[in-house]
Amino acid sequence: MPVIVTLVIAMFLILISWTWHNMGDVENKTKISTIIVALIIVFGITFVLFNISKNGVNYNSEESMSSVRNILVPVFTVINGLIIIPPFAKTIGRVHNKEVSKEQATRHLGFLLIIFAIALVIECSYLTSIQKGILDIYNKAIHKS
Repeated sequence: MPVIVTLVIAMFLILISWTWHNMGDVENKTKISTIIVALIIVFGITFVLFNISKNGVNYNSEESMSSVRNILVPVFTVINGLIIIPPFAKTIGRVHNKEVSKEQATRHLGFLLIIFAIALVIECSYLTSIQKGILDIYNKAIHKS
């Protein structure tokens, strides 16, 4: 478990620094608020996705479901964040620097959202499979002891 927590923290730091860098010359306060809002949105989406995917999983107890959620939601929040937040930040930076028009940025962001939506559909079934696998391992460990 400590290894997973360390990796998730490292991945969050990479996500934050990559997003910060991609925003370029945007004011620091705007960078900070954008990163915070984006992380909250991605966390919320991931949390909802976990709750949808758990419907096909039979947990033995609320505690086991909570333990699995506490591992998978942060891991997939970072993964989802790495997919969507840095490209979004890059687009914000390019609009700020007047490298692209707002229309071009809107088209680009729409394309990113379509890719993200497709990834979420795939991720939902993947999350269900992961939860079932974790529970199988957990149940085998309990029956052996």
